[in-house]
Amino acid sequence: MIRLGQYLPNDTVVHRLDPRVKILSVVALSILILGATPVEILLISVLLAAVIVAAHMTLVQVLGSLRPVAFFIAIIFLIHLFFTEGQLFLSLAPLPVRITQEGLVRGIYVTWQFAGLVLGAAVLTMTTPPSDLVGGIERLLRPFSRVGIPSQDLAVMIAMALRFMPMLLEEYERIRMAQMARGADFSTGSLSLRTRAVAALAVPLLLSAFRRADELAVAMEARGYRRGPRTTLRELAFSGCDLGAFAVMAAFFLVSFAFRMASR
Repeated sequence: MIRLGQYLPNDTVVHRLDPRVKILSVVALSILILGATPVEILLISVLLAAVIVAAHMTLVQVLGSLRPVAFFIAIIFLIHLFFTEGQLFLSLAPLPVRITQEGLVRGIYVTWQFAGLVLGAAVLTMTTPPSDLVGGIERLLRPFSRVGIPSQDLAVMIAMALRFMPMLLEEYERIRMAQMARGADFSTGSLSLRTRAVAALAVPLLLSAFRRADELAVAMEARGYRRGPRTTLRELAFSGCDLGAFAVMAAFFLVSFAFRMASR
């Protein structure tokens, strides 16, 4: 199973890009996604699809990265669908449910935004080794160290948070399968029974997370981890491919800005 935050080793042009290029591209793309116009939605969707194809990622891997947040995506869509006022599109009589055109459009738009943000982050983590991700974040935050911000410590914290995400999902699946083997049922019964059954997973999952965090702290201390500047095994350097990726993103921003100005 492909999990959000999991690195998938491969030898593609996306994998070989400097992590700083990919991090800055994801940040810039996220800004565009949050305020995208209809034309920008099409352009960003095409760009994400092109990057996914260039990274040799399959549809199963893409859907697997979105699976952990599928429930939240569905909730966001339904909230906008049922609670947005506007022109009536569909009435589910005799139920007091009204679906408006504005609610349908808004639900699709917000759902696309959320899925786009998650997918951009997933492509970043799937194509960048954790060590390179730490190095890229540290190099981008290094100018802030002049004002007392510990860039390397922040980079390590962010990298550990990203690494714990697939680990927690793996632990959740393991606990769920263990409880199902002991007779737990998560798919039948009333909604309240299924909610209580899922809630029963929270306590062992939290205990496992605290245990893993404690083991990680002990392992870091045993290896002599200390705060402060340190060297890296591979020094980051921009290549021609990285400059080309920067040029593509700059051109994409210019085209997006032109469409946004033309729509006003």
